[in-house]
Amino acid sequence: MKRIFVVDDEVDVTELLEYKLKQAGYAVRAINDPLRTIGLARDLRPDLIILDMMMPDLSGVQLLRMIRGDGVLQDIPIIFLTAKGDITDKVKGLESGADDFMTKPFDARELLLRVKSLLRRAKSAAAKPSTRLSAGGLLMDIEKHEVTADGSVVDLTATEFKLLRILLDRKGRVQSREELLADVWNYSPDLETRTVDTHVRRLREKLG
Repeated sequence: MKRIFVVDDEVDVTELLEYKLKQAGYAVRAINDPLRTIGLARDLRPDLIILDMMMPDLSGVQLLRMIRGDGVLQDIPIIFLTAKGDITDKVKGLESGADDFMTKPFDARELLLRVKSLLRRAKSAAAKPSTRLSAGGLLMDIEKHEVTADGSVVDLTATEFKLLRILLDRKGRVQSREELLADVWNYSPDLETRTVDTHVRRLREKLG
């Protein structure tokens, strides 16, 4: 059963969505406090998030950026809800990483169709090899050949990028200098290994 996480400060909206989504066969968790979003999302690991744009204390745009910068949550499909129909708000939401957008008051049938469509797209994407690797606030986009640390782009050489990719791909596993020398530089393991130390040190300096 797919899990849907709903975040909206309006109780009547969350109650309606919870009812309609459960009726459609989804497992639903709905909250009205945006400050609890990240912690609960990490616990729930939902398949999709429905997020209100205009909320007190923490806006939907702020939350969206936090989600997209989180290594655990970053790929979850998100539908934005807003009481505004202004195109500027829609653009802001989509630029911040929203996958879809609906204006209140919305038709529940249309929302359910959008939920179904996004979940289908997410399933298709999951079947493809991942082009992004992450650890903490570090994100590597292999397709774009780009690395960001806490949202800021880090300029890496081709060798540094390859080294970091291997380290991220094998995180949690101890890598010897000899293994890295062979895999990154295609050198024989019995050759000089100080070059590994030098590149790892430079990489750490760049990543802060």
